[in-house]
Amino acid sequence: MKRQRIWMVLGIAMVLAVALAGYGWYQQQMGGQDGEPRGGPVELASAQGDFSLTQLEDDQLAVLFFGYTYCPDVCPMSMSVMRQVMQGLDDELRQRVVPVMISVDPERDTVERLEEYVGYFGDDFIGITGSEAQLEELAERYGIVWRRVETPDSAMEYTVDHSSSLYLVDRDGKIRQRVLYSPTPHLLRSALESELGS
Repeated sequence: MKRQRIWMVLGIAMVLAVALAGYGWYQQQMGGQDGEPRGGPVELASAQGDFSLTQLEDDQLAVLFFGYTYCPDVCPMSMSVMRQVMQGLDDELRQRVVPVMISVDPERDTVERLEEYVGYFGDDFIGITGSEAQLEELAERYGIVWRRVETPDSAMEYTVDHSSSLYLVDRDGKIRQRVLYSPTPHLLRSALESELGS
């Protein structure tokens, strides 16, 4: 009887430990202890020179996406969704949206490679990147989790696991909305129309 009680206590302790670890990971995904990403300034290099959110007009929003050009699935899908949404906006609204891809693969994604990659999705798209230290600081503020995964049997050598939310951000770095990953444009379109007053 005593032994059963010990095993039961140990089992409960293990379940609690796993639950706490899962909660910690969830909080990290969401961007902090309060569950809300803080946002803030974005100032990184692009092929057209340094990019900053402060370059936006007062009535513009940036759609920030963290990814990388060698990404096999989520990134091209998210970029395609952004392209579909941009194409569906009227001219006035389209000029108020700046789609920005922030690379989390600084080793391979030069600004020239990013420019070529985002160009496939539209002339309005901007690709930016920075040093690993800059990206880690930015990712922490925006609640982004990313890590390099070695793939020795692949020609790519490694992939990058990363969060896949989109962020609608104003020129002050305030996150207006966080849009969860979706393979269809409805969530992003709805969020933009809500923020832009359409």
